[in-house]
Amino acid sequence: MRVAVILCLIVGSVLAQKSGKYDHVDVDAILKNNRVLTQYIKCMLGEASCTAEGRELKKVLPDALRTNCAKCDEKEKSTAEKVINHLKNNRPNEWKRLIAKYDPHGEYEKRFATSAKH
Repeated sequence: MRVAVILCLIVGSVLAQKSGKYDHVDVDAILKNNRVLTQYIKCMLGEASCTAEGRELKKVLPDALRTNCAKCDEKEKSTAEKVINHLKNNRPNEWKRLIAKYDPHGEYEKRFATSAKH
């Protein structure tokens, strides 16, 4: 279940932000387009330039991880779950690399596992 914590904002805060700034982004289209999805992944890994959305995501992701996605609304959480499931099922190598970069010590996974039990 660490996935909800680790990538809560990969789509949650950026692609479905409460501000409505990115409400126009079609997450399903991104997930279906390997080229675009790969660019987002490379952006998050620091291997390629980022779009405005990617830069914003990289800026807010640390806070989302620290706060267990406290600022995420239900739409953001649902969208994040969709992205996470897609990455785990269809891009497992990239998923592992994202986890290694954003939760190298498993601290967010542990926190989420503890809060999920309650």
